[in-house]
Amino acid sequence: MSDSDDDIPTLSAHTLAALQEFYNETRTSSAHSTTTSNQFAVGAVEEDWRMSQFWYSDETAALLAEEVIREAGAGGRIACVSAPSVYQKLKQGVVEGSDHVSAVVFEYDRRFAAYGDNFIFYDYNEPLSLPAGVAPQSFDIVLADPPYLSEECLSKVAKTVKHLSKGKVLLCTGAIMENLARDLLDVKMCSFLPRHNRNLSNEFRCFVNYPSRLLSYRGAEPPI
Repeated sequence: MSDSDDDIPTLSAHTLAALQEFYNETRTSSAHSTTTSNQFAVGAVEEDWRMSQFWYSDETAALLAEEVIREAGAGGRIACVSAPSVYQKLKQGVVEGSDHVSAVVFEYDRRFAAYGDNFIFYDYNEPLSLPAGVAPQSFDIVLADPPYLSEECLSKVAKTVKHLSKGKVLLCTGAIMENLARDLLDVKMCSFLPRHNRNLSNEFRCFVNYPSRLLSYRGAEPPI
């Protein structure tokens, strides 16, 4: 050891232990914060193709979240029927106004039960088999994304939508379902083109039964 090494300050064992404890607490706190903020991220729950799950892109999920927040209004209630990625975007708290509305996700996939009381198990084969606490016409807007492109599936989901909604409906499904969607829910096809994290083989569109900016907007990015 050189003479200069004698001048290097050293820390006592007590100080080192205190610093290590502080470091561990900081790391634990940071990890907890990250877990909490990411649990609602789109894709936090992986898609399961066996249940015909295809998550929206982050941009589309955000735009649809903005749309339902606007239409629900302050203090409004939003139902996401088989549309968990929009529910996740609402709960992330990154979309303006999300803290002024409440949202519920109706889902067959019980992995979403991790979201607590705002998860309601939903099987479209039993469209009106809902908990007693879910009152008819108790949601200001219902956003629905039927899992299958079939007349049977859309017809049954439409029964759920009409049971839940006070009036406003935002439907996301294949373009080939346009005529049936209009007959069942009196909705019009929007110009807005929703996107998914994975490309779908069928053209996918949004439909609404109320005046919406999505009707005349073209593209997949949020309008200015």
